[in-house]
Amino acid sequence: MKILVICQYYYPEPFRITDICETLVSMGHEVTVVTGTPNYPMGEVYRGYENGKKMDETLNGVKIHRCMSAPRKTGSINRLRNYFSYARASKEYIRTLKDEYDLVFVNQLSPIMMAEAGILYKKKFNKKLILYCLDLWPDSLRVGGISSKSIIYKFFKVVSAKIYNSSDEILVSSKMFIDHLNNSFRMDKSKIKYLPQYSESQFLNLKPKRQNDNEFNLLFAGNIGVAQSVETIIDAAIILKNHHNIFIHIVGDGIELNRIKEKAENNNLDNVIFYGRKPIEEMTKYYNMSDAMIVTLINDDVLSLTLPGKVQTYMAAGKPIVGAINGETSLLLNKVQNGFCGKAEDSSELASNILKLYKSNLACQIGAKNREYYMNTFSKEKFFEHLSQYINC
Repeated sequence: MKILVICQYYYPEPFRITDICETLVSMGHEVTVVTGTPNYPMGEVYRGYENGKKMDETLNGVKIHRCMSAPRKTGSINRLRNYFSYARASKEYIRTLKDEYDLVFVNQLSPIMMAEAGILYKKKFNKKLILYCLDLWPDSLRVGGISSKSIIYKFFKVVSAKIYNSSDEILVSSKMFIDHLNNSFRMDKSKIKYLPQYSESQFLNLKPKRQNDNEFNLLFAGNIGVAQSVETIIDAAIILKNHHNIFIHIVGDGIELNRIKEKAENNNLDNVIFYGRKPIEEMTKYYNMSDAMIVTLINDDVLSLTLPGKVQTYMAAGKPIVGAINGETSLLLNKVQNGFCGKAEDSSELASNILKLYKSNLACQIGAKNREYYMNTFSKEKFFEHLSQYINC
């Protein structure tokens, strides 16, 4: 099958869509990706991709076309320029394509307008379109401070309704998305299917780490933005400052990194170590040294509906998870691990749960339970088994 994939983000940006496309190729499909100029998460174009370089290339069997789009940089104006530039450029490129693809697959993150190019191809050639919803719109705008009563929000509510209802099937990464989409857009639940994310296979090769009383190491890995509430981790580290054998390692980058680092420095935190962003190939080193993982999000009704992809990676690695997060993730962690997940933005409870896990001396056993649950529920094999059914039906 020839599959046209639409997603504003792709390699070298750190998104799972790259592995999805390469796996589809290994399964015998022909895959072409229409993406943007790589610049996430820092907002600056990646070295080697400046000024329209590598507009068309083939990587691991996947054909890639990069549409010229404005980098995110900083500030809401630049963010909007980034969003609309890709939406415009991708539609212009789609108009040049012929009737050569059997299916359109939209990997929908923010902004939702990235799906418009896929809808254009679907309507032009009467093709099936599957939308993989990883980010709810227009609700995500509220996380960025835009009021639901504003003209901007209402405009994107109309845009989002059109896009979601133009999809033949919507796959969602969180069970809570199903009722939300149904209630917000009066959608037929039968066309919304649950397809949780999976982890890269390299994390399944990690061996359990036996807890050492001399040191207890926790890891946060991923984007460091406003939504991730890494400040909650720093506040918990302040509370744990006198526990000299507990260390928190932060691997990642984002618009909040400098502010978070400054707060840690101002509080003389020797128990927090920053490493910056690392390529996925190096991440097993940081997972190996960790006794447990941390997941946090801000206290927000929309974000509480999500299940961050890092949760599956943490579980696949066979690590226990300490959370300060609400909603879908909280339900999952408290179900599987029987505790160690507290309320979003509650640094006191996060610190208490870190101590509780450390003193329990059960990190290794809990990690093994997490990996077993991952294999039974979230594995890559199960993901592609279900995705193949949706593609072929």
